[in-house]
Amino acid sequence: MITSTSLFATVDDDLRLLTDNLKQLVGARHPILGAAAEHLFDAGGKRIRPAIVLLVSRATLLDQDLTPRHRRLAEITEMIHTASLVHDDVVDEAELRRNVPTVNSLFDNRIAVLAGDFLFAQSSWYLANLDNLDVVKLLSKVIRDFAEGEILQGINRFDTSLTLEAYLEKSFYKTASLIANSAKAAAVLSETSPSVREHLYAYGRNLGLAFQIVDDILDFTTPTEVLGKPAGSDLISGNLTAPALFAMEENPYLGTLIERKFSEREDMEKALSIINQSRGIERSRELASRHGYLAVQHLSCLKDSPSYQILKDLIDYVLSRLY
Repeated sequence: MITSTSLFATVDDDLRLLTDNLKQLVGARHPILGAAAEHLFDAGGKRIRPAIVLLVSRATLLDQDLTPRHRRLAEITEMIHTASLVHDDVVDEAELRRNVPTVNSLFDNRIAVLAGDFLFAQSSWYLANLDNLDVVKLLSKVIRDFAEGEILQGINRFDTSLTLEAYLEKSFYKTASLIANSAKAAAVLSETSPSVREHLYAYGRNLGLAFQIVDDILDFTTPTEVLGKPAGSDLISGNLTAPALFAMEENPYLGTLIERKFSEREDMEKALSIINQSRGIERSRELASRHGYLAVQHLSCLKDSPSYQILKDLIDYVLSRLY
């Protein structure tokens, strides 16, 4: 079984440096914001997004060294990702993330919102200082996409008319946009051809969608003690994901339970049972694998190298979390 530790061994030193730099970059003048940021960057996490930026950078630079701008792009990517998690936790009223108390539970919602805003602002400042308008456009679109994804999720709660296309669009905004745009931005900094940039964008987009679909499957299949939240917690909050959408096609009664917001006793139990007895999980796995397959196809634009191989293995790592 591939682990993130073995997978990212080649960029291990880069990622360690990244974590140290992040704490310095955030270096908030206000102690509470500084403490909140420090807590976030210490909270573990696999650092998948900046690792992808570093790997794409190495795969496109080949024998050249990573430039300070490539490293800064990886730091900005993790800063944007972390800011989005802080806001997510406020919206979801989450108390734990990766079994560590969230900023909103340690401080309060007001400070957490401001900490998230501060990280977005800091990332924008460092982004502007890269002095590359194309990269600024790519990464500032990600910040807009995050907000759009959250809004779409909020207005579509308990909406049984949600289509698979709309679900994938929201998944793109919330997860895949950052991976796609930061991979393309790394290729821009490496001065690759427009065609290579587009292929790496498509790689990131498909990898990000596979990643989100897998997460949505694990929400139903992972034991509560491992997940740190009850099974089907997305569904309980009215967030309809691939397994529920596929199951609802097979058994429309699931739609009835969702529309009445699981208001009657045992409604949630019935809903989980319908999903488990349907092909919802299986079809979602197929959908994730399809996006994984597409991601691999788009890597053919790169020359063979250790970083290219890891970008390829990363797809297997994302999909292997299902088994």
